[in-house]
Amino acid sequence: MSKPFFKQLEERVLSVNSLLCVGLDPHPGFLSQNNAAGARDFCFRIIEETAEVACAFKPNSAFFEAFGADGIKVLGDVIRAVPDGIPVILDAKRGDIASTAMAYAKAAFQVLGADALTINPYLGWDSVEPMIASPQHACFLLCKTSNPGSDDFQNQILESGEPLYIHFARHVAEKGTAGNVGLVVGATDPEALAAVREVAPDLWILAPGVGSQGGDLEQALRAGLRADGMGMLLPVSRSIAQADDRKTVATTYRDQINEVRDKVIALKSEEGVFQNAHLADYLLQVGCVKFGNFTLKSGLNSPIYIDLRLLASYPKLLSIVASAYRSLISDLAFERLAAIPYAALPIGTAISLQSGVPMIYPRKETKKYGTKSSVEGQFEPGAKVIVIDDLVSSGESKFEAIAQLEAADLKVLDIAVLVDREGGAVETLADAGYKLHSVFKLSELLDYWERTGTVTKERVQEVRGYLNRLKNGENQ
Repeated sequence: MSKPFFKQLEERVLSVNSLLCVGLDPHPGFLSQNNAAGARDFCFRIIEETAEVACAFKPNSAFFEAFGADGIKVLGDVIRAVPDGIPVILDAKRGDIASTAMAYAKAAFQVLGADALTINPYLGWDSVEPMIASPQHACFLLCKTSNPGSDDFQNQILESGEPLYIHFARHVAEKGTAGNVGLVVGATDPEALAAVREVAPDLWILAPGVGSQGGDLEQALRAGLRADGMGMLLPVSRSIAQADDRKTVATTYRDQINEVRDKVIALKSEEGVFQNAHLADYLLQVGCVKFGNFTLKSGLNSPIYIDLRLLASYPKLLSIVASAYRSLISDLAFERLAAIPYAALPIGTAISLQSGVPMIYPRKETKKYGTKSSVEGQFEPGAKVIVIDDLVSSGESKFEAIAQLEAADLKVLDIAVLVDREGGAVETLADAGYKLHSVFKLSELLDYWERTGTVTKERVQEVRGYLNRLKNGENQ
């Protein structure tokens, strides 16, 4: 291969309009004869029948190795049988350091002739470097795999408040500047896929799980596809291998992927600067946003209810929320996060863990014993704080907390919320000298949910009518 792997891959994707990566897994149960020759014939037929629609092939080394030396020879034959211009990813999940890693790279790229290799990078970056030394070849690094047990280690929460796999994805995005690394993230976990795409916006992602593993194609593409319609490879192995008419099944997969892909590209184009679309989806999925008929604390009836207290029960989602806040407030000047009880306390804690910025909070009631503090936490008089809350409507409810903070000789300039219900808070707070920052405006969320079909047009129109009546004072 003369061109860098991802250059070749992108040219192939464009030439056949496909993100389908066909897996070559000569499982013993699929073979007419259970030996290396049977594996070779099985893979040759799949390559011949699906090459027109495959953007890449992915042979699984283990099934070849199981046949010993003959199997290794057949693996090389299979890789060489792939037509020129179609990249080959050797799925071997290698991982080691120094000369051993160099030997793995030589075996994969020089001896067997693969263009890319899957590797297990958890020995550290020094186990990755020897395998990406050649600019012509690439490696896909295991990040958040599709197996059910992946949460045992990959989803462990670090001291920063982030899951291990997110910390790893960010590290790879920063280290992989040579342009020959990608990530493996299971399509069976669109929440994780979206979180990885957030921290690694440019990397290619190999996303197994569509097909026999039951991953939702639309959710996966919405979570992981880049705005240019690239950046994801969707491997399908057994569903194609076991089909009577492999060409038709592979073509159907290619076409289904493209149908959803076109929809997602259109949505991303319409979204424009709308960020955190995946987060908007998950707020609905876990029930933080509900539609129906609800009686609010004010006594008013509302067709929408936003309950962000639920975030405390969803650690992965809470981590994504914290990352969205961090991006929102990254350019502001402050020395403390001041979270308003109660809904914002877990949010503020998650932001603090991720960013390292200390958190304080104004009490709902002043202590009548001990220090009799009205603001908990360590701070110095005159320190700048940013107020963190879950949502805002008119903005009036924020003044009590701000007053407590300012009475403690703290300086408040900014307020950050996840959702602005657009009840006049921007203007109300600005008149008092404070600036409101929101991850979402409710109207933006409604527009997005309507475009994606997640919420019916009738329901969206009902909420819009309710909000308009509120703005006009008709529901008072």
